[in-house]
Amino acid sequence: MMTGLIALIAVLALAFLRVPLAFALLGVSIIGLGVLLGAESSISMVSMTITEAVFSYELAVVPLFILMGNVLSRTGISSDLFRAANAYLGHVRGGLALSTMVTCAGFSAVCGSSLATAATMSKVAYPSMKKYGYSNSLASASIAAGGTLGILIPPSIILMIYGILTQTNIGQLFVAGVIPGLLGLTFYMLAIYVIAILRPAEAPRGEKSTTVEKYYALKGVWPFCLLFVLIIGGIYAKIFTATEAAGMGAGFALLVSMFQKRISIADFKVIFLDSAFTSVMLYCVLFGAMLFAKLIAFSGLGESLLEMVAQADLSPYQLIFAILFVFLILGCVMDSLAIILICVPLFIPIVVANGFDLVWFGIVVVVVTEIALITPPIGMNVFVLKAALPEVAIKDIFKGLVPFIAVDVLRLLLLVFFPILTLFLVKFMK
Repeated sequence: MMTGLIALIAVLALAFLRVPLAFALLGVSIIGLGVLLGAESSISMVSMTITEAVFSYELAVVPLFILMGNVLSRTGISSDLFRAANAYLGHVRGGLALSTMVTCAGFSAVCGSSLATAATMSKVAYPSMKKYGYSNSLASASIAAGGTLGILIPPSIILMIYGILTQTNIGQLFVAGVIPGLLGLTFYMLAIYVIAILRPAEAPRGEKSTTVEKYYALKGVWPFCLLFVLIIGGIYAKIFTATEAAGMGAGFALLVSMFQKRISIADFKVIFLDSAFTSVMLYCVLFGAMLFAKLIAFSGLGESLLEMVAQADLSPYQLIFAILFVFLILGCVMDSLAIILICVPLFIPIVVANGFDLVWFGIVVVVVTEIALITPPIGMNVFVLKAALPEVAIKDIFKGLVPFIAVDVLRLLLLVFFPILTLFLVKFMK
């Protein structure tokens, strides 16, 4: 147990010090396994774990969805989505902020990254909101909060990593994320509408679009709608697996981009190189997490935690809230991917032993890390937004995020106490 505990503290310390997560996980795991099993056995386990992972069929889902997201991002679909949403919502009070939320949700569905969504929308939506006199706090907070939808609405990189790490069906995780994701979007839009009513000066109306303008605005988003239906509909109907859906999505995105003549040959080179670099980075991190899970198992730390939980005599919900509290606290100072990779191997045996559904737990954990992304003192989305918008003060962003954090907590409580919200669509797939 002591070796596993020291390893956990070491990884958390290295992650807090911003040491690359792959190096932290791999380094600590190799040393820890060497201490427990000997150098030769440790090296053999490293090579065996990586070899098994590389030849895993499920692991192909990661680079394919990354490729799809990079292709669509390059085509400028974020601007198309914002233009379409603004055509229908821009004329109401707070309409530009509402349009931003809808665009964030849509872009998240093809991007899969919260940080990328926040960075992109800061360029697409923020100038328009400032043009019409929106306050800095509401404009920036809408983008920061909307960006968190990127790790829940499928296809989500975080959900893919969670599924691979816990051997949970990725297709079921994607389908399970639909209702919580739409619930988050609805709550965010409701928060914006209430703010617009209470403080109308901060959220003025935009221009009203004509029927013809609304029609032409929709022309730019049909590929996105078709792609989302293709991926989620195909998985839900069991026409293809998540990996096959990723291949279909990447291929469709490439065909659409060429058909619309939105990317050049030079763009293709950048897209494929960026997809390769991102995939290799995620693979290295994932390999480290797999080895770290083995270290936790061999050290006996997992069994010791189970014994401690049994002795504490906590109710199932007390246990879940204790685990979520750990995720939330760590999320205030660490990246969400790091939290998932470090803590999930530690807590999964406890979750399974208490009879909780791993698909439900995965969605709940992702919602908690969403909240952490916009929670002081180190909400990652806030700092990404600050880097993109240096003229906006950090305190203004955090001030504007208060109502969004409040509705996020409400959503979390609903998902915890009513698991059917997460598992309703999934039960029809089984």
